[in-house]
Amino acid sequence: MTTHSDVNRTEQQEDLLKSLVAFTKDHRAVYWSGTLSDFLERIMAADPQGAARTSHQYMWDMIRWMGGEDETGNFRCKLFDEELFGVDEAISRVVDYFKAAAAGSEVGRRLLLLLGPPSGGKSTLVILLKRGLEEYSRTEAGSLYAIQGCPVHESPLHLVPHSLRPRFRETYGVEIIGEVCPHCRTRLENDYHGDFLRVPVERVFISEAGRVGIGTYAPHDPTTADLADLVGSVDLSKVAEYGDEGDPRAWSWSGAVYAASRGMLEMIEILKVKREFLYLLLTLTQEKNVKVSRFPLIYLDETILAHTNLAEFRKFLQESENEALLDRMVIIQVPYTLNYKDEARIYKKLISSAAPAFRETHLDPHVLHAAAVFAIFTRLHEGEDKELELSKKVRLYANEEVEGYAHAETERLKQRMPDEGLAGISPRFVINALSNAIIQSNTKSLTTMDVLLALKDSIENDARIDPKRKRKWIDYLVLARKDFYNRWVKEDVHKALFVSFEQEAQDLLDKYLDEVEAMLDNRHIKDPITNEERKPDERFLRAVEEKIHISDSGKQSFRQEVVRKAMGAYKRGEKFTLDSHAQLHNAVQQYLFEQRRDVLRLVSSTTRPDEEVRQKISVVEKRLVDEYAYDSHSAREALNYVTTLMAQE
Repeated sequence: MTTHSDVNRTEQQEDLLKSLVAFTKDHRAVYWSGTLSDFLERIMAADPQGAARTSHQYMWDMIRWMGGEDETGNFRCKLFDEELFGVDEAISRVVDYFKAAAAGSEVGRRLLLLLGPPSGGKSTLVILLKRGLEEYSRTEAGSLYAIQGCPVHESPLHLVPHSLRPRFRETYGVEIIGEVCPHCRTRLENDYHGDFLRVPVERVFISEAGRVGIGTYAPHDPTTADLADLVGSVDLSKVAEYGDEGDPRAWSWSGAVYAASRGMLEMIEILKVKREFLYLLLTLTQEKNVKVSRFPLIYLDETILAHTNLAEFRKFLQESENEALLDRMVIIQVPYTLNYKDEARIYKKLISSAAPAFRETHLDPHVLHAAAVFAIFTRLHEGEDKELELSKKVRLYANEEVEGYAHAETERLKQRMPDEGLAGISPRFVINALSNAIIQSNTKSLTTMDVLLALKDSIENDARIDPKRKRKWIDYLVLARKDFYNRWVKEDVHKALFVSFEQEAQDLLDKYLDEVEAMLDNRHIKDPITNEERKPDERFLRAVEEKIHISDSGKQSFRQEVVRKAMGAYKRGEKFTLDSHAQLHNAVQQYLFEQRRDVLRLVSSTTRPDEEVRQKISVVEKRLVDEYAYDSHSAREALNYVTTLMAQE
């Protein structure tokens, strides 16, 4: 028997196959090789700007190729959309850096340094740029050409003599910048006798694994670190072959700066390296060349993108001799996100790439959001009114409506406290706590309370956290439960229960409408049971209206508006239902929920409910599962929890 899930899985597989076919079609790279003469005639003539672009221009072209405008007209790069959440401002600044550098501004002569806390997304951002370069280089738009056999895969245009470059600029409208590397200069003289038009050229494809266009340097012990890791050294096995240590063919071109030529060099934890490393890198960024023994300056065109954590950066700032180095860096902060909805998306991404046991455990619909709220609390600065202010700030940062605050307040908060998000709980800490909760669970189902307790356990057993901070963070867990989870779970049960009493709700709406019309017409109502006439029930009307904060002074205009909408529906031949007035729908929903608390209390009662009540409870549980992403275990736990909350009120 074919199930609905089997059909969905088959459709997903077919969609994936179509996507794979479309991808290979779009990225079907065509290899090309020929002499420099062929290159100038075929490639250069067809696209002079593309053939002569610098590494920054190539990066910017890749970002634009990957991007587009969103619904608000702002530029977005899809390269980051499915991997990075809540760091849009940092991404925007990185994009602006490449845009300015590609235009030839001084920004392009500065090292780009990403600064932020651990697990904040710095490494992911760099990795995505590297993957973007690899993908782009295999497209027609991203065609990249180099001198064949060049250890730094340099531009073929470097072969054009300086005396001919002015005419070249007049002919093609592009500027040639750069010098032939020592290795290719030796080949030009020895193998081609100076005839640069015969030098072979080929299309190259950026590849980190293939050491083409992407280089990565990770520091090890600073006391034993060797500059050779960056710039190479003499290859003693080849000295005997060429007879001279100064022959560029006897040099090992294995340094990271050579691999990164024409693309990007990633420097991991850059501030841990020796100062001589930094000066070499900053000179490379500013002058686009490096100096190694026995050779003249070697021209290298590459973007240097480094990242480090706050602790290393603060140590770096304390040393006065580093001021000159700081002036030659563009520093972009990559803080933790302060939007709990984006934080929850990070957890979801991490879970999707986790072990099957992790993915197979059902999480109730508020697990990730509640954990995310707690994480955001730890990243904020407290004000005088700790509980009230923190909860409101969390909601403001999530772009939620907060009474008494405009959306513009969010930007003012960020400007007043620019350091928020640079410390606190990392996503990794939360995922580790989730993992522990899953390991200890026998039900393959986790509720929000399970996860909050797991986070509490992780905090209490983490030796790195001082006692004062532990107490504060546990208070934040209580705050996340009280101000966020309680509201969310009550709303779920509220809505699910409400639908179970749909006819009662419609009857209640009709009663409200009858009472309002009688009140406005200043007439009496006949009681349907006693047939006695009575005044409109003002107490009932106010009980409904107060659920949505209609003031006593505003009740008259609200009631008139309701009657106008009801009359409009009547004239159109329609029935005035709960969906006809959103505010009144909400008011009736809450009023009915209060009136039916007794039904909900029976969920955890030791007394056996009658069949009618049991059926209604079953409907509520089913609706929580079908429409609100619970499973049977978490639905029952949610009902029990809300019952407990109601008993405390």
